[in-house]
Amino acid sequence: MLKFTKYYKRLRIRKIKVAVLAVIVSIFFMPGYIKIESTGDNMFTVVLNGETVGEVGDRKTAEECLRQARKIMAGDGEELVLIDSNMELEGKEVFWGHIDGEEAVTERMVDVLERNVKQTLHRSYTVKINEYTVNLASKDEVLELLHSSVDKYDIRKEYDVELVLDPARELNVLTTNIMTKEEKKGEEEVDVFAPVGIYATLDEMFDAVEPAKEKEFSDYELGLISLEFGDDIEVVESYLAEEELTPLPDAIQEVTKDQEKNQIYEVVAGDSLSKIALENNLTIERLVEMNESIESENSMIRVGDEIIVTVPEPELSVERKEMMYYEEDYEAEIIYVDNDNWYTTETKTLQEPSAGHRKVVAEVSYRDRTETGREILKEEVTYEAVPKIVERGTKIPPTYIKPISGGRLTSNFGRRSRPTRGASSYHKGIDWATPVGTAVMASSAGTVAKAGWGSGYGYVVYINHADGRQTRYGHLSKVLVSQGQSVSQGQKIALSGNTGISTGPHVHFEILINGSQVNPLKYLN
Repeated sequence: MLKFTKYYKRLRIRKIKVAVLAVIVSIFFMPGYIKIESTGDNMFTVVLNGETVGEVGDRKTAEECLRQARKIMAGDGEELVLIDSNMELEGKEVFWGHIDGEEAVTERMVDVLERNVKQTLHRSYTVKINEYTVNLASKDEVLELLHSSVDKYDIRKEYDVELVLDPARELNVLTTNIMTKEEKKGEEEVDVFAPVGIYATLDEMFDAVEPAKEKEFSDYELGLISLEFGDDIEVVESYLAEEELTPLPDAIQEVTKDQEKNQIYEVVAGDSLSKIALENNLTIERLVEMNESIESENSMIRVGDEIIVTVPEPELSVERKEMMYYEEDYEAEIIYVDNDNWYTTETKTLQEPSAGHRKVVAEVSYRDRTETGREILKEEVTYEAVPKIVERGTKIPPTYIKPISGGRLTSNFGRRSRPTRGASSYHKGIDWATPVGTAVMASSAGTVAKAGWGSGYGYVVYINHADGRQTRYGHLSKVLVSQGQSVSQGQKIALSGNTGISTGPHVHFEILINGSQVNPLKYLN
């Protein structure tokens, strides 16, 4: 009995040892534990942005968990999320130890990243119109913005605006294309019945020999016939913060409202500064201020001069063509009869004009609301206009120059306060202050009509010119020419002085046309 008991105890101890050994062996085959082998760091504590998020068995696992966490944060929307993600790994070598599953580590990483979001950027579109830019939240908003400019003129909603890749650009830059809905539909359809081969050749032959038939007024389809943007447009995709986006109503307001934009105006015959200012809704003072070449409102302008003016125009302009029918009174072109014995300043009307009446179909071009061109396609005259016939001279008239070098302009042409007793309150010429003895020259070639004393003028010289005009030079100290003498332009005719009714040394200068004084500044070269 005693022997059996001792054997039994030894058997129990052996079983316990086997069980313990089995447990230890099983530990090495469990997935959550590290094998006991000395191979360096085999367990890593993962720290993300200063927070511990778990234990992993190798660096690659930690990096995969972070990649998955970032993917979850990015989501499947059209947003770009900027997040601080500074991951550190603290490695150590263990014989056994517990590591976390990848899913658990990824979840903890997501929690940390959500607390460290720096900024969320939205997928957006930047629209550039010349030098103006605006940021919008979507492609639909871009199209709505562009349509806001087009729809003002496309009353029937016949045109569509598309965004297409700009073939002239290497990068992915979008530009615009405007097509009618019929054109767009035609591009999408394939004409399966289009003639080919001999049939196509025959069609071309018949078209070539078929006589052209003149259109009737009713044959023309009136209304809008073409539409395009008048400014360069670029559209690029971008990621922007919410505060950088412009609300669509504000963008439409900015793009469609009229702005003052500078344009160049070329002076034509009959123009004056006051007329140009009035036609462009400007004051003369504002027009002078905008143009450095114009010294004052009395400055001379010539045909062909270029002047800066402002015109109201939106940021995004629309150019269009319309087919229009109208009836109007019209003027015939003036008929000129040249006379080689007259100066170009001389004209005579030989026949007075009379307006005619006509029916018209025309193709009219516009930039926004401003007409830029008109082509008459069909015209039917109800009754003919009678043209104006004008005889005109072809000889170039004499030119006029300032009669002295230097001097200071002290009195303009026109009304003034009397400078001294006996002087006129209406000044019939212009005065330049200059020292006594300054050379006075003939403003233009001509014949001396008077040379000597002239009442209030003091010593004076009158010169008659070939174009019928006369110049006068007053308050002289010495006369150097005599009556009847021919003089050339720039020839010295007298010396300046202070004679007659005068307030000081100066030269008084007049130009007379048909016996009446005019402002000399308008005629001097």
